[in-house]
Amino acid sequence: MTAPNFELSRPPLTLLSEEEELFRAAVADLAETEVRPRVRAMEDAGRIDPALTAKFVELGLMGIELPEEHGGAGGSLMMVAIAVEELSKVDASAAIQVDVQNTLVNYPLYRYGNAEQRARILPRMAAGAIGAYALSEPGSGSDAFGLATRAEKTDGGWLLNGSKAWITNGGEAEVFVVFANTRPDMGYKGITAFIVERGAAGFTVGKKEHKLGICASSTTSLHFENTFVSDANVLGEVGTGYKIAIETLNEGRIGIGAQMIGVAQGALSAAVAHLKERKQFGRALAEFQGIQFQVAQAATELEAARLMVYNAARLKDAGQDIAREGAMAKLYSSQMAERATSLCVELFGGYGYTREYPVEKFYRDAKIGTIYEGTSNMQLQTIAKAVLR
Repeated sequence: MTAPNFELSRPPLTLLSEEEELFRAAVADLAETEVRPRVRAMEDAGRIDPALTAKFVELGLMGIELPEEHGGAGGSLMMVAIAVEELSKVDASAAIQVDVQNTLVNYPLYRYGNAEQRARILPRMAAGAIGAYALSEPGSGSDAFGLATRAEKTDGGWLLNGSKAWITNGGEAEVFVVFANTRPDMGYKGITAFIVERGAAGFTVGKKEHKLGICASSTTSLHFENTFVSDANVLGEVGTGYKIAIETLNEGRIGIGAQMIGVAQGALSAAVAHLKERKQFGRALAEFQGIQFQVAQAATELEAARLMVYNAARLKDAGQDIAREGAMAKLYSSQMAERATSLCVELFGGYGYTREYPVEKFYRDAKIGTIYEGTSNMQLQTIAKAVLR
């Protein structure tokens, strides 16, 4: 029997390349030195410290996948996932700023933007101009494409009228990718994507939502009243907004999956440290078999989620369709994070219910994972269609 030729085998999903490992270590260091000291202050203030965003820019985190010619880092979706996971181990709010920037804004701007749009906008994004993705509306949540926002053709452009809801980064964003109905009679084929700049006449950012978790991340409404958008700011072709939105959400779900495994890992690491230190009945809590089994179960589910997220990211980087794998990764990782963070609160006992310890925040931050960028039921619907077609 001959020895296996490991040179011909595929590398394990969680074995990072040298470049990826160096990148991970750099983000982890930034998370500890720049994010962690700011977490509570940002949570209380309800906003991301602009000085922290500047640190993200310095490390290239605001344009990870963008080519170097546009000021980006020339990286991959896998590197986006690594960055979001590492940041989420410390603060999910900081992570979501990086996540949305890369997966929901930079991706469609680069993928569907023309040469002029890329040259005009992408260097700004890589340099720290915050972006937002505006699809959801007050009357359409899971039915995201039942859009009431209208865009009517006029001389040299379009007039937008309507409102958007639950817009992440809405409070700070300078550039918005907005979806509107240009031909309501054509259903989803009548949806078009637009690039809208903050400050456009008739465009206002509404109130900031007070949320259960990710409190430092701004979530706002948007309002358009005869807002003029020039033809130069139509993203892609007229009527292709549905395709752009779907492809973008597929990428975005990898980011949410990475956020959830980071949140779960942050909570579990804190709980493990507590279990080793805290003593009851003369023994460390970590020595009790019942607790050991609970931790083992959580760690196993976390590793499974990480494998799903990494696999989906690497598939996307390989040019494969990830509609099914992205939905699976997002579904499982978000459900896992809910279970893991809930357990970690319990493992801390009464201390876990106080703000003096980190697990209550991880618990609150985990809940959004089953809601945004498609609820768990919407992920199940996507998966079912793929399996049963």
